[in-house]
Amino acid sequence: LAEPPTQSELPDRSEPPVNYIDEAIQLSLHKLGLSPSPPADDAAFLRRAYLDLTGSLPTLKETRRFSTTDAASKRSDLIDELLASDRFIDYWTLQFAKLLRIRPLPQDQLGMNAYHSWLREQIQSGASYREMVRTLILATGDSHEYGPANFYRGFSGPREQAEFVSETLMATRLRCANCHNHPLDRWTQDDYHGLAAIFAKVDAKQQVRLKPTGQTIHPATREPASPKIPGGHYMDKTPSDPRHDFADWLTDTENEFFAKALVNRLWKSLMGRGLVEPADDFRTTNPATHPELLNQLAHDFVSNGYRLRHMLRQIANSRAYQRGKATAINAVDDAFYSHSLPRRLAPEVMADAISDVLGAHEQYGDTPLGTRAISIVNPQQPSESLDILGRCGREESYEAQPPPANGLAQTLHRFNGKLLNARLRATGSR
Repeated sequence: LAEPPTQSELPDRSEPPVNYIDEAIQLSLHKLGLSPSPPADDAAFLRRAYLDLTGSLPTLKETRRFSTTDAASKRSDLIDELLASDRFIDYWTLQFAKLLRIRPLPQDQLGMNAYHSWLREQIQSGASYREMVRTLILATGDSHEYGPANFYRGFSGPREQAEFVSETLMATRLRCANCHNHPLDRWTQDDYHGLAAIFAKVDAKQQVRLKPTGQTIHPATREPASPKIPGGHYMDKTPSDPRHDFADWLTDTENEFFAKALVNRLWKSLMGRGLVEPADDFRTTNPATHPELLNQLAHDFVSNGYRLRHMLRQIANSRAYQRGKATAINAVDDAFYSHSLPRRLAPEVMADAISDVLGAHEQYGDTPLGTRAISIVNPQQPSESLDILGRCGREESYEAQPPPANGLAQTLHRFNGKLLNARLRATGSR
């Protein structure tokens, strides 16, 4: 391996940090002897900001307006504008719909529609992520009318619900402790089945309600498992609703998983790699690349009311986010943010980009012509293009099994399939 360059060999690209993010990243780069890339030019930044914050390419009009603006604050002004846009709402509703696995159940789309509508309202209003999660965990009612009740539907039992909750809200793969204590972390079978016992108290039919007699069997004791906070205390065996204790513990400002799990996912969405990677695998044997920065991000998120837009604004305004592509000196860096990392566009974003560039929209099932892929509620809406591009059906976590970036079938479709060719030949297409 080549030795890193000495400080005297590095080009001088010292820049005043914009915020604590830059301070942390610059400190690590200095320690590693890595020189950061210069800032991305306006065209690259514009495209990046639009894609990351709205899932859309900028229009020609928007590009010309930005390129002819000389204001020193034009980048931060653009970030604020995008965060306030309708496309931001559409795109981040999609992001959270994937995370929460919002999908239709067999012969039942009403619950999905109610769930998606509720989620979009939360993103639009800038609701606290903490309050969103508490609402989901404590939800009961008719799932066709009350969207959050669908949080408990679509799982085969309380164990699968516990796995989903731990991976989604704690970024912890508790499923590894189902049959035995976790081999690489502190979690035990009691933690796994204790969390499952909490959700066994929920009857997850169309009418979601409490089921006081619900239980799950601990495989080691062959007895009903006692509800238990992961890594914490056992609850009374007959609590009226053990979800309250769990929700209080999970969303406590001192909880070591909750805020970090979400800010790490937001960081990954904008930066191309999580501070902890994979993003759903927080464990002692998989530490963050920048543990102190992860703590600072989580503290900032909590201190500012668990607001999504605030966290995205902080990241997008940083110099670390706005860097250009790799240089000969830092090209080997794939984890410390000395340069921007290339990222694969989400299938829905790529589909919309194809439509925008070619000037020819695709019909998605029975949706009106012109409907954007990022706005589609049903992930099973018929679409050969989205299938080719590798969309997620949401039965499992999209983080656990990401589609291949350049699979053979996808590459052949781009070269010689109707994914592009049909619209290249369409009347009125560019």
